[in-house]
Amino acid sequence: MGVSPLFRLDGRVALVSGGGRGIGAATALALAEAGADVAVLSRTPEQIEEVAERVRAFGRRALAIPTDAGDEEAVASAVNRCAEELGQLDVLVSVTGGAMPRPFTDTHDGALRKSFERNVVDGIRLVREAVPHLTRSEAGSVVLVSSSTGHLSGRGYLAYGTAKAALDHAVRLLAADLNPRIRVNAVAPGAIRTEALEVVANDPELKSTLEQHTPLRRIGDPEDVAAAILYLASPGSSYVTGQVLAVDGGLTTPNLPMPFPDVEPAAE
Repeated sequence: MGVSPLFRLDGRVALVSGGGRGIGAATALALAEAGADVAVLSRTPEQIEEVAERVRAFGRRALAIPTDAGDEEAVASAVNRCAEELGQLDVLVSVTGGAMPRPFTDTHDGALRKSFERNVVDGIRLVREAVPHLTRSEAGSVVLVSSSTGHLSGRGYLAYGTAKAALDHAVRLLAADLNPRIRVNAVAPGAIRTEALEVVANDPELKSTLEQHTPLRRIGDPEDVAAAILYLASPGSSYVTGQVLAVDGGLTTPNLPMPFPDVEPAAE
């Protein structure tokens, strides 16, 4: 059969949550170019409609479904609409999450809860809603987007890193729960040139710091992550499940140290 057909998704339907920009948009387009019809979800109608139009330019069907990943009813409705209007659901990609760095002593309970909700609960909810449809597929695949911060240690990332570490283990647990019918994997990006990194990438000094602290000496592009997601979504990875694939330029330590001060001794 050769290698190339293993990375095709002809006849399959994918849903990409967080698909309006950045990694999500690049992923939706990569899956469409590989042959999949795609439902694109995010809170911003204009963004997802633009991505959907680009999907259609590949000759694929596309749905743009405005959806808040934190709204349980909206997520259930979006998943069902995708399966009903496109006829099935084979691939699920969740690109939701995020949290701003902050010193540990300023990381209050609300920040921890919000990070866990956005980075763990929202993704798992999406998977749960999709399972009844994915079990009907002969090639059900789930790909969650984690972060290198989930396995690297650095100041300022307690809320985000802890949540992503939980997501990484959730991938392994989900794979165990859903074997052998549905494969579950994740990608863990490092510094990727998305809107969230725009301020850093446009500052020559900060950009140089990122590049010099990355073994491959560059900031990643959304397409770098989309290519890894395509692999995990495709038959090319049909013997892979419960894995977290780092797409981070070879990081072993964080590449943007936060300039947070040491914790001072308590007053007498």
